[in-house]
Amino acid sequence: MPRRTKIVATLGPATDDPKMMDKIIRAGVDVVRLNLSHDSHDSQLDRAERIRDRSRASGRQVGVLCDLQGPKIRIGRFKNDYIVLDEEDEFILDASCPLTDGDGIRVGLTYPGLVNDVSRGDTLLLDDGALVFWISEVDGQEIHCKVVVGGKLSNNKGINKQGGGLSAPALTEKDRADIKFAAEIDADYLAVSFVRSAEDVSEARKLLEEAGGKGGIIAKIERAEALDCIEEIIEVSDAIMVARGDLGVEIGDAELPAVQKNLIKIARKMNCVVITATQMMQSMIDSPIPTRAEVFDVANSVLDGTDAVMLSAETSVGKYPHKVIAAMDRVCVEAEKQAIVRRSQHRIDSVFGRVDEAIAMATMYTANHLGVTAIAALTESGSTSKWMSRISSGIPIYALTRNVETRRKVTLYRGVYPVSFDVASTNIGEVNEEVIDELLRRGEVRENDLVIITKGDRSGVEGQTNIMKVMRVGEHVLPKEN
Repeated sequence: MPRRTKIVATLGPATDDPKMMDKIIRAGVDVVRLNLSHDSHDSQLDRAERIRDRSRASGRQVGVLCDLQGPKIRIGRFKNDYIVLDEEDEFILDASCPLTDGDGIRVGLTYPGLVNDVSRGDTLLLDDGALVFWISEVDGQEIHCKVVVGGKLSNNKGINKQGGGLSAPALTEKDRADIKFAAEIDADYLAVSFVRSAEDVSEARKLLEEAGGKGGIIAKIERAEALDCIEEIIEVSDAIMVARGDLGVEIGDAELPAVQKNLIKIARKMNCVVITATQMMQSMIDSPIPTRAEVFDVANSVLDGTDAVMLSAETSVGKYPHKVIAAMDRVCVEAEKQAIVRRSQHRIDSVFGRVDEAIAMATMYTANHLGVTAIAALTESGSTSKWMSRISSGIPIYALTRNVETRRKVTLYRGVYPVSFDVASTNIGEVNEEVIDELLRRGEVRENDLVIITKGDRSGVEGQTNIMKVMRVGEHVLPKEN
């Protein structure tokens, strides 16, 4: 059986060689991430064009995800590049200090508004929580801190407030320019960093559409306050990303596992795609094999129902990009063999508001109880295949579509595989035969296999799926239907 959980891998210097791109495609990457926090638009454009060229040459479809930097709050730079702080030391975060003039007493801030978001008694976490500051006083542009956990503090490290509550807007001027870039390269997904509310997601979608973009919007859940309105955020998003780095810093590492499981559960219940990200195989930046803890982390995410698992530095700057993807592939495949991943009670008592959604749910129920080998969903937008992918199953779902944008978008859906297919006939019976012949040609089915086909009686119209047909391979030459 093909792997159902999708692998997202970040491109970077380590993958720029065309030979390495070929290797990561062969290893099984489904979606590539362009981290717009780094490198120029020209560099990222070159990567997007190259991966699409190499994926076409390989006969595989690979999606492209652009990830916005967002309002990452950072300290400035130190005159000597770093300082060392000890417990009980006093230190000042100074919004009026030039960004290049930090010293052993104070350092500047990239976000001067931080002084309005904090007060005495708050806790700030720097460098992903490696250093901890307790705020003793806010005086004008100065935040006076006492060091609770010390260590080496170097240039441009990030700042989080424990418990959340920072007011920096989700979209910066750089993000707005990057959204236009994402539209220009026809990105399949746009990830919005540090989302606080549904309005942040809607604003990003509006800007992308105004720029001519057609990609889906991914809300990155990395702020504590996003958890308070998570259903509203999911409602307006095409996918969410459990961004465990900043989220773990804000809510605390002990709370993170339960929050991750709950986010996956809610997203699937609401028919939303979910990506699990951050440090999944971090040791493989330098090592050719993962740690056992990393293997368990990836496997547990699969068992919880994530659509995709994501790699960051492991592939962008790591020594073994193709090996880490291959390792993740092996872990996902083994985890998917467990019964908990292949059986579902999803929405068993629900009432559906759309015919195509009801067809999708009926298809998966039938497939899981009838011994079906494959599901073929003729689709314009990919919605039917996405609804199907919410149901735990071991049965592959093939999204047959003429639209290249839809084929690229479904690369993120768990258990869904894109197939280029244009209906050549208006006769329903002939269409059924064409579908079975395509699956036979690809080697996805064999004689006597049962296949479910879903389609609309008005071909080429979005949202019109209203037919579910069960067919046996070898008996698919049927009388012509009217």
